[in-house]
Amino acid sequence: MIWRAALLTLVLAAAAAASVQPWLDTEFGMAFVGYNDIGVPGDTGTRFSLMDLDPDPALFVRIRPGITIGRHSLSVLVAPLRIEAGGVLESPVSFAGTVFPAGAPVDATYRFDSYRLSWMYDVYRREDLVLAAGASAKIRDAAITLSSAPLELSAAKTNTGFVPLLTASADYRVSPELKLRVHAAGLAGPVGRAEDVFAGVVWTPSDITSLRAGYRFVEGGADVDEVYNFTMIHYASLGATVRL
Repeated sequence: MIWRAALLTLVLAAAAAASVQPWLDTEFGMAFVGYNDIGVPGDTGTRFSLMDLDPDPALFVRIRPGITIGRHSLSVLVAPLRIEAGGVLESPVSFAGTVFPAGAPVDATYRFDSYRLSWMYDVYRREDLVLAAGASAKIRDAAITLSSAPLELSAAKTNTGFVPLLTASADYRVSPELKLRVHAAGLAGPVGRAEDVFAGVVWTPSDITSLRAGYRFVEGGADVDEVYNFTMIHYASLGATVRL
């Protein structure tokens, strides 16, 4: 229902707006695991930390095309993420029906691909300050895999689901070319939560291009019978927006 209302609002805004502004936003950098606690199944699997397997920093990219119509914007985010880790288990781990014994060399892969349709509305505009709010429909496509080649053991857990998010942002202009930006999306419920927060600096060298640098974190997870997983990822981020 919220997306029907958002699309109807955009159509009405398009009829009244002088122009529609398409744009493409890209973001890239390095991702670092803050914590990643896992149990599969969530009620009977062994709780362990991916940090014990020394996860590697990972390159990441996020691509977000969108359009702006007056105070409204509509965008689609594609944000894949893959974390690799490897080490020796200090104690036995029962994961997805497979028991990995203590001392076993284990390779782990944590995949968390995120896709979002987002609508934002500028609720407050001033020459030096813009505040916006909206909502996102997120599809989460995740997988956790453990394998031990010497022992010929392998197990995986995949999970795909829908997550609604509330969104808000603030842009504060400190000079004609420079502004500070905070953007947040998140929601919490009885069995889980999700947050995605960015804070950084935006430099606009021309009317069609904006460049930015900052810090992002993505945190959240769920505690259900099927899976227990709570994760914090830190991002060192660079980005660019091009108005088409």
